[in-house]
Amino acid sequence: MAAGPSKQLLAELATRPGHNTHIDKVIRWGFICVALLFLAVLLIAPLITVLSSAFSKGIGVYFHSFVDDDTVAAIKLTLLTAAIVVPLNTVFGVAAAWAIAKFEFSGKSILITAIDLPIAVSPVVSGLVYVMLFGTQGWFGVWLLDHDINILFAVPGIVLATMFVTFPYVARELIPLMQQLGNDEEEAAITMGAGGFMTFFRVTLPKIRWGLIYGVILTNSRAMGEFGAVSVVSGHIRGLTNTMPLHIEILYNEYNFVGAFAVASLLTVLALITLIIKTLVEWRGYRRR
Repeated sequence: MAAGPSKQLLAELATRPGHNTHIDKVIRWGFICVALLFLAVLLIAPLITVLSSAFSKGIGVYFHSFVDDDTVAAIKLTLLTAAIVVPLNTVFGVAAAWAIAKFEFSGKSILITAIDLPIAVSPVVSGLVYVMLFGTQGWFGVWLLDHDINILFAVPGIVLATMFVTFPYVARELIPLMQQLGNDEEEAAITMGAGGFMTFFRVTLPKIRWGLIYGVILTNSRAMGEFGAVSVVSGHIRGLTNTMPLHIEILYNEYNFVGAFAVASLLTVLALITLIIKTLVEWRGYRRR
Protein backbone atom coordinates (compact mmCIF):
# COMPACT_ATOMS: atom_id res chain seq x y z
CA MET A 1 0.00 0.00 0.00
CA ALA A 2 1.44 3.34 -1.04
CA ALA A 3 2.47 5.69 1.79
CA GLY A 4 0.69 9.03 2.14
CA PRO A 5 2.34 12.45 1.94
CA SER A 6 5.03 13.00 4.57
CA LYS A 7 4.53 15.46 7.41
CA GLN A 8 7.31 17.62 6.00
CA LEU A 9 5.56 17.84 2.61
CA LEU A 10 2.22 18.70 4.24
CA ALA A 11 3.87 21.39 6.32
CA GLU A 12 5.55 22.82 3.21
CA LEU A 13 2.23 22.88 1.33
CA ALA A 14 0.51 24.60 4.24
CA THR A 15 3.07 27.42 4.26
CA ARG A 16 3.04 28.11 0.53
CA PRO A 17 1.79 31.57 -0.53
CA GLY A 18 -1.89 31.60 -1.41
CA HIS A 19 -2.70 28.41 0.51
CA ASN A 20 -6.04 28.48 2.34
CA THR A 21 -6.68 32.14 1.56
CA HIS A 22 -10.03 33.65 0.64
CA ILE A 23 -9.03 33.80 -3.03
CA ASP A 24 -8.01 30.14 -2.92
CA LYS A 25 -11.42 29.18 -1.48
CA VAL A 26 -13.29 31.30 -4.03
CA ILE A 27 -11.39 29.72 -6.93
CA ARG A 28 -11.84 26.21 -5.56
CA TRP A 29 -15.58 26.59 -4.99
CA GLY A 30 -15.92 28.38 -8.30
CA PHE A 31 -14.53 25.37 -10.17
CA ILE A 32 -16.76 23.03 -8.13
CA CYS A 33 -19.85 25.08 -8.96
CA VAL A 34 -18.97 25.15 -12.67
CA ALA A 35 -18.54 21.36 -12.68
CA LEU A 36 -21.86 20.86 -10.86
CA LEU A 37 -23.59 23.25 -13.26
CA PHE A 38 -22.31 21.31 -16.27
CA LEU A 39 -23.51 18.06 -14.68
CA ALA A 40 -26.92 19.56 -13.99
CA VAL A 41 -27.34 20.90 -17.53
CA LEU A 42 -25.83 18.02 -19.50
CA LEU A 43 -26.75 15.00 -17.36
CA ILE A 44 -29.33 15.55 -14.64
CA ALA A 45 -31.73 17.79 -16.60
CA PRO A 46 -31.96 15.39 -19.60
CA LEU A 47 -32.55 12.43 -17.24
CA ILE A 48 -35.36 14.29 -15.49
CA THR A 49 -36.86 15.27 -18.85
CA VAL A 50 -36.79 11.68 -20.11
CA LEU A 51 -38.41 10.25 -16.98
CA SER A 52 -41.02 12.99 -16.60
CA SER A 53 -42.03 12.72 -20.27
CA ALA A 54 -42.19 8.92 -20.07
CA PHE A 55 -44.58 9.03 -17.09
CA SER A 56 -46.46 12.17 -18.19
CA LYS A 57 -49.69 10.20 -18.95
CA GLY A 58 -49.45 7.79 -16.06
CA ILE A 59 -47.70 4.60 -15.21
CA GLY A 60 -50.29 2.51 -17.06
CA VAL A 61 -49.60 4.22 -20.38
CA TYR A 62 -45.88 3.93 -19.70
CA PHE A 63 -45.95 0.15 -19.33
CA HIS A 64 -48.42 -0.17 -22.20
CA SER A 65 -45.73 1.31 -24.47
CA PHE A 66 -43.72 -1.88 -24.08
CA VAL A 67 -46.60 -4.10 -25.22
CA ASP A 68 -46.19 -2.87 -28.80
CA ASP A 69 -44.73 -5.61 -31.03
CA ASP A 70 -42.30 -3.23 -32.76
CA THR A 71 -40.97 -2.02 -29.41
CA VAL A 72 -40.46 -5.59 -28.20
CA ALA A 73 -38.68 -6.45 -31.47
CA ALA A 74 -36.39 -3.40 -31.10
CA ILE A 75 -35.47 -4.39 -27.54
CA LYS A 76 -34.77 -7.99 -28.58
CA LEU A 77 -32.63 -6.88 -31.53
CA THR A 78 -30.59 -4.52 -29.35
CA LEU A 79 -29.92 -7.25 -26.78
CA LEU A 80 -29.17 -9.80 -29.53
CA THR A 81 -26.69 -7.44 -31.18
CA ALA A 82 -24.93 -6.76 -27.89
CA ALA A 83 -24.86 -10.49 -27.08
CA ILE A 84 -23.09 -11.20 -30.38
CA VAL A 85 -20.81 -8.17 -30.57
CA VAL A 86 -19.46 -8.07 -27.01
CA PRO A 87 -17.98 -11.62 -26.92
CA LEU A 88 -16.48 -11.29 -30.42
CA ASN A 89 -14.88 -7.93 -29.66
CA THR A 90 -13.66 -9.25 -26.31
CA VAL A 91 -11.81 -12.09 -28.04
CA PHE A 92 -10.39 -9.67 -30.62
CA GLY A 93 -9.39 -7.12 -27.97
CA VAL A 94 -7.57 -9.67 -25.83
CA ALA A 95 -5.77 -11.18 -28.85
CA ALA A 96 -4.78 -7.77 -30.23
CA ALA A 97 -3.60 -6.48 -26.85
CA TRP A 98 -1.61 -9.68 -26.24
CA ALA A 99 0.09 -9.43 -29.64
CA ILE A 100 0.89 -5.72 -29.34
CA ALA A 101 2.05 -5.77 -25.72
CA LYS A 102 4.00 -9.04 -25.70
CA PHE A 103 5.58 -9.30 -29.18
CA GLU A 104 7.45 -7.29 -31.77
CA PHE A 105 6.41 -7.89 -35.38
CA SER A 106 6.22 -6.08 -38.70
CA GLY A 107 2.96 -4.19 -39.11
CA LYS A 108 2.54 -3.58 -35.40
CA SER A 109 2.10 0.17 -35.88
CA ILE A 110 -0.47 -0.49 -38.62
CA LEU A 111 -2.46 -2.70 -36.24
CA ILE A 112 -2.41 -0.03 -33.53
CA THR A 113 -3.59 2.58 -36.05
CA ALA A 114 -6.37 0.27 -37.26
CA ILE A 115 -7.59 -0.21 -33.69
CA ASP A 116 -7.88 3.56 -33.30
CA LEU A 117 -9.67 3.98 -36.65
CA PRO A 118 -13.28 3.68 -35.41
CA ILE A 119 -12.61 6.42 -32.85
CA ALA A 120 -11.38 8.80 -35.55
CA VAL A 121 -13.97 7.96 -38.23
CA SER A 122 -17.60 9.05 -38.00
CA PRO A 123 -19.98 6.11 -37.41
CA VAL A 124 -22.05 7.26 -40.39
CA VAL A 125 -18.98 6.94 -42.61
CA SER A 126 -18.35 3.42 -41.35
CA GLY A 127 -21.95 2.54 -42.17
CA LEU A 128 -21.51 3.90 -45.70
CA VAL A 129 -18.43 1.72 -46.11
CA TYR A 130 -20.56 -1.37 -45.52
CA VAL A 131 -23.10 -0.07 -48.01
CA MET A 132 -20.31 0.26 -50.60
CA LEU A 133 -19.16 -3.29 -49.84
CA PHE A 134 -22.43 -5.20 -49.50
CA GLY A 135 -25.01 -2.97 -51.19
CA THR A 136 -26.61 -3.82 -54.54
CA GLN A 137 -24.11 -1.56 -56.31
CA GLY A 138 -21.24 -2.53 -54.00
CA TRP A 139 -18.23 -4.75 -54.53
CA PHE A 140 -19.93 -7.94 -53.32
CA GLY A 141 -23.53 -6.90 -53.88
CA VAL A 142 -24.17 -8.89 -57.06
CA TRP A 143 -22.61 -12.08 -55.63
CA LEU A 144 -24.62 -11.79 -52.43
CA LEU A 145 -27.80 -11.17 -54.43
CA ASP A 146 -27.17 -14.22 -56.62
CA HIS A 147 -26.67 -16.42 -53.54
CA ASP A 148 -29.64 -14.91 -51.66
CA ILE A 149 -27.48 -13.66 -48.80
CA ASN A 150 -28.67 -10.54 -46.99
CA ILE A 151 -26.09 -8.42 -45.19
CA LEU A 152 -27.53 -4.93 -45.43
CA PHE A 153 -30.99 -4.21 -44.02
CA ALA A 154 -30.69 -7.36 -41.91
CA VAL A 155 -29.20 -8.51 -38.62
CA PRO A 156 -25.72 -9.33 -40.07
CA GLY A 157 -25.26 -5.75 -41.27
CA ILE A 158 -26.31 -4.34 -37.91
CA VAL A 159 -23.90 -6.67 -36.12
CA LEU A 160 -21.02 -5.78 -38.46
CA ALA A 161 -21.61 -2.04 -38.11
CA THR A 162 -21.82 -2.32 -34.32
CA MET A 163 -18.68 -4.45 -34.19
CA PHE A 164 -16.76 -1.84 -36.16
CA VAL A 165 -17.58 1.05 -33.84
CA THR A 166 -16.99 -0.95 -30.63
CA PHE A 167 -13.91 -3.08 -31.27
CA PRO A 168 -11.31 -0.57 -29.94
CA TYR A 169 -12.57 -0.51 -26.34
CA VAL A 170 -11.32 -3.82 -24.95
CA ALA A 171 -7.99 -3.56 -26.78
CA ARG A 172 -7.44 0.04 -25.71
CA GLU A 173 -8.06 -0.88 -22.06
CA LEU A 174 -5.71 -3.86 -22.12
CA ILE A 175 -2.76 -2.67 -24.24
CA PRO A 176 -1.30 -0.16 -21.73
CA LEU A 177 -2.13 -2.49 -18.84
CA MET A 178 -0.27 -5.43 -20.40
CA GLN A 179 2.66 -3.21 -21.35
CA GLN A 180 2.92 -1.96 -17.78
CA LEU A 181 2.79 -5.47 -16.31
CA GLY A 182 5.63 -6.72 -18.53
CA ASN A 183 6.55 -10.30 -19.45
CA ASP A 184 8.50 -11.51 -16.40
CA GLU A 185 5.81 -13.71 -14.85
CA GLU A 186 4.79 -15.21 -18.21
CA GLU A 187 8.41 -16.01 -19.04
CA ALA A 188 8.87 -17.62 -15.63
CA ALA A 189 5.76 -19.76 -16.13
CA ILE A 190 6.91 -20.90 -19.58
CA THR A 191 10.38 -21.68 -18.18
CA MET A 192 8.74 -23.92 -15.58
CA GLY A 193 6.95 -25.86 -18.32
CA ALA A 194 3.56 -24.13 -18.60
CA GLY A 195 2.01 -24.02 -22.07
CA GLY A 196 0.60 -20.97 -23.80
CA PHE A 197 -3.02 -21.49 -22.72
CA MET A 198 -2.07 -22.31 -19.13
CA THR A 199 0.17 -19.26 -18.96
CA PHE A 200 -2.61 -17.04 -20.22
CA PHE A 201 -5.39 -18.38 -17.97
CA ARG A 202 -3.29 -18.87 -14.82
CA VAL A 203 -0.88 -15.92 -15.02
CA THR A 204 -2.00 -13.22 -17.45
CA LEU A 205 -5.79 -13.28 -17.09
CA PRO A 206 -5.87 -12.83 -13.29
CA LYS A 207 -3.72 -9.73 -13.63
CA ILE A 208 -5.78 -8.10 -16.40
CA ARG A 209 -9.29 -9.20 -15.42
CA TRP A 210 -10.38 -5.82 -14.02
CA GLY A 211 -9.21 -3.99 -17.14
CA LEU A 212 -10.89 -6.65 -19.25
CA ILE A 213 -14.20 -6.28 -17.39
CA TYR A 214 -13.97 -2.50 -17.75
CA GLY A 215 -13.43 -2.78 -21.52
CA VAL A 216 -16.33 -5.25 -21.85
CA ILE A 217 -18.63 -2.84 -19.99
CA LEU A 218 -17.69 0.04 -22.31
CA THR A 219 -18.18 -2.17 -25.37
CA ASN A 220 -21.61 -3.29 -24.20
CA SER A 221 -22.69 0.27 -23.43
CA ARG A 222 -21.66 1.53 -26.86
CA ALA A 223 -23.21 -1.48 -28.61
CA MET A 224 -26.63 -0.89 -27.08
CA GLY A 225 -26.59 2.86 -27.75
CA GLU A 226 -25.07 2.97 -31.24
CA PHE A 227 -27.12 5.01 -33.70
CA GLY A 228 -25.11 6.41 -36.63
CA ALA A 229 -23.60 3.30 -38.23
CA VAL A 230 -26.65 1.14 -37.52
CA SER A 231 -28.96 3.79 -38.98
CA VAL A 232 -27.17 3.58 -42.33
CA VAL A 233 -27.17 -0.22 -42.68
CA SER A 234 -30.50 -1.11 -41.03
CA GLY A 235 -32.98 0.22 -43.58
CA HIS A 236 -35.31 1.27 -40.71
CA ILE A 237 -37.63 -1.70 -41.17
CA ARG A 238 -40.05 -1.64 -38.23
CA GLY A 239 -40.16 -4.83 -36.27
CA LEU A 240 -37.15 -6.26 -38.10
CA THR A 241 -34.06 -4.03 -38.25
CA ASN A 242 -34.76 -1.21 -35.80
CA THR A 243 -32.70 -1.23 -32.63
CA MET A 244 -33.85 0.74 -29.60
CA PRO A 245 -32.16 4.04 -30.60
CA LEU A 246 -33.66 3.84 -34.09
CA HIS A 247 -37.09 2.93 -32.72
CA ILE A 248 -36.96 5.92 -30.36
CA GLU A 249 -36.34 8.21 -33.33
CA ILE A 250 -39.30 6.75 -35.26
CA LEU A 251 -41.67 7.07 -32.30
CA TYR A 252 -40.58 10.65 -31.70
CA ASN A 253 -41.03 11.61 -35.36
CA GLU A 254 -44.55 10.14 -35.19
CA TYR A 255 -45.30 12.39 -32.16
CA ASN A 256 -45.63 9.36 -29.91
CA PHE A 257 -43.69 11.14 -27.21
CA VAL A 258 -44.69 8.87 -24.35
CA GLY A 259 -43.66 5.77 -26.28
CA ALA A 260 -40.39 7.37 -27.40
CA PHE A 261 -39.42 8.49 -23.92
CA ALA A 262 -40.55 5.18 -22.40
CA VAL A 263 -38.10 3.28 -24.61
CA ALA A 264 -35.51 6.00 -23.96
CA SER A 265 -36.02 5.52 -20.22
CA LEU A 266 -35.35 1.79 -20.59
CA LEU A 267 -32.17 2.56 -22.52
CA THR A 268 -31.26 5.05 -19.79
CA VAL A 269 -31.79 2.41 -17.08
CA LEU A 270 -29.53 0.00 -18.97
CA ALA A 271 -26.91 2.78 -19.23
CA LEU A 272 -27.18 3.51 -15.50
CA ILE A 273 -26.79 -0.19 -14.67
CA THR A 274 -23.69 -0.24 -16.89
CA LEU A 275 -22.38 2.87 -15.10
CA ILE A 276 -22.96 1.29 -11.67
CA ILE A 277 -21.15 -1.89 -12.71
CA LYS A 278 -18.30 0.24 -14.12
CA THR A 279 -18.03 2.15 -10.83
CA LEU A 280 -17.99 -1.08 -8.81
CA VAL A 281 -15.28 -2.51 -11.06
CA GLU A 282 -13.16 0.62 -10.65
CA TRP A 283 -13.69 0.55 -6.86
CA ARG A 284 -12.70 -3.11 -6.64
CA GLY A 285 -9.67 -2.45 -8.84
CA TYR A 286 -8.52 0.47 -6.70
CA ARG A 287 -8.96 -1.57 -3.51
CA ARG A 288 -6.90 -4.43 -4.89
CA ARG A 289 -4.14 -2.02 -5.91
